[in-house]
Amino acid sequence: MTRVTSSHRLPDARWHAAEIVFWLVPVAAFFALPGYLILGSQILIVGLFALSLDLILGYAGIVSLGHAAFFGLGAYTAGLLGAHGWGEPVSGLLAAAGVAAFAGWLCSFLVVRGGDLTRLMVTLGIGLMLFEAANKAAFVTGGVDGLSGVTMQPLLGLFEFDLFGKTAYVYSLVVLFLLFVLVRRIVASPFGLSLRGVREGARRMPALGANVPQRLRAVFTVSAAIAGVAGGLLAQTTQFVGMDVLGFPRSAELLVMLVLGGTGRLYGALVGAALFMIAQDVLAGINPVYWQFWIGLLLVLIVLFARGGVMGAVDAWTSRRRARAALEQEADA
Repeated sequence: MTRVTSSHRLPDARWHAAEIVFWLVPVAAFFALPGYLILGSQILIVGLFALSLDLILGYAGIVSLGHAAFFGLGAYTAGLLGAHGWGEPVSGLLAAAGVAAFAGWLCSFLVVRGGDLTRLMVTLGIGLMLFEAANKAAFVTGGVDGLSGVTMQPLLGLFEFDLFGKTAYVYSLVVLFLLFVLVRRIVASPFGLSLRGVREGARRMPALGANVPQRLRAVFTVSAAIAGVAGGLLAQTTQFVGMDVLGFPRSAELLVMLVLGGTGRLYGALVGAALFMIAQDVLAGINPVYWQFWIGLLLVLIVLFARGGVMGAVDAWTSRRRARAALEQEADA
């Protein structure tokens, strides 16, 4: 009898106990680690950013080296609104999503035309152009000095953004969870299954009546919008926007996070972001000069010994455990 591996199992819309526990961890961290809430909010925001890339890379097979372009657009949109008198967080976040989605939709016509190498070069070029545009428009963006003077109103008119990061943490966690639920529904839908089909065999999908370029443009736009929300969250919670939000290193780090956590699993993006951010914080505290060496070593070890990242290793262990249990049941029978 042919066994279905975890990598080829159809998505399940039901919530499992392990998922509930996963989401209870950041809730518990809010009470157990009050001194790390600022770092925690950064991890949640970066996790949302990584989730946006996993949607196109892990499910549609679109490789991007310039996803920071949409993250930066969202950050500057929310930041500029806050710096010019519109500091209402929720509407600023929606504006960040809208601007990033529109930019993603425009770029998608170029991105979906070529293969992997073409997409890498196109997305990298878009990111570099936006970075230089922000640098030249220093009278708007603040240039290398960054955009300061971002003032945010209380969230929902009730909760001030405090110095301890309590409001920022809860705000980031709620936004991350809501968008995760949305992405989870997308990948479990017929549209999400068609994206997997495009990833596995784009030339065969038209025979099934699927408009491949249209689907890729749609998912790229959604991914850009989510990246814009992540950027808007960063601007609102830190009340500052630096040019690094558009930089190539941010896009490269995002790919490292997905390699660490595992692509095409959603939770891999969150786990990879948390692992990278925590390792960066700890290692930079030990040695602020050579911390990247240890990150690189961790990446090499993950690639060599944990195929598919941390979540890939978990899936492999779960599959072996299920197979062993099935064999034991057959032996008992």
